Amino acid sequence: MYLWILKDTGQAVLTNNLISMNRNEIETLLKEIKNGEKSVEEALEVLQNFPYTDLGFAKIDHHREMRTGYPEIVYCAGKTAEQVTGIFKLMLGRKNNVIGTRADQHMFDLVKKVIPEAVYYPVARIINIPGKKTEPPDTRIAVITAGTSDMPVAEEAAVTAELLGNNVLRIYDAGVAGIHRLVDKLPEIKKCRVIIVIAGMEGALASVVGGLVDKPVIAVPTSVGYGANFGGISALLAMLTSCSSGVTVVNIDNGFGAGFSASMINQMK
Repeated sequence: MYLWILKDTGQAVLTNNLISMNRNEIETLLKEIKNGEKSVEEALEVLQNFPYTDLGFAKIDHHREMRTGYPEIVYCAGKTAEQVTGIFKLMLGRKNNVIGTRADQHMFDLVKKVIPEAVYYPVARIINIPGKKTEPPDTRIAVITAGTSDMPVAEEAAVTAELLGNNVLRIYDAGVAGIHRLVDKLPEIKKCRVIIVIAGMEGALASVVGGLVDKPVIAVPTSVGYGANFGGISALLAMLTSCSSGVTVVNIDNGFGAGFSASMINQMK
């Protein structure tokens, strides 16, 4: 129906923009046309501005949450505090839940001056500006680290998952060098729907966990380790060549990617 209306105006090029709108926005716009409150030309002008806003230094995708179920996440590293603040203010204006990753304390301090409701998670290096609250599913996500040194990546994964509407079980410093620390927690781990395993050095923990549970395991190699770790390459290769079934791997130190994927799995109907 909606695609036909656009084609009938000779503006089929805008169909992708229309698809990205949510139902309420589409219905409101169509009613305005029907009631004579908006002309077809005015409606097309609205549609042209829906998908994103161009700030010059960034193009903000307003409808990612409508398409994928999750808001656009801002990668803060490499951006100035002014750029991050500008992005956050625009996203807040459209009532989005705002999450910024890889932000340092200095950047947060500057953002906080402009947006007082901003919250910082220093270990995870995440800035959040709370938006709408979502009811978490009954199932949980487990985040397990081999060592304490893996905690920054683990917290990035855990906080990301929590901000996306999940409950998280944290089990830190449970590497293979003291495997009893993991075995003690197995009853709790097995109750979770998806498990994130974070390890540096030789990255063996993911294979061990994968062989003990019947849940999907997301492995995160970290750059923690001595010289032969090659900045996480050894852990990455070990996880990629794991003999345990059900282990998938994200990039080195990519806690955000693991938390995001785990959230998608945990919230599947």
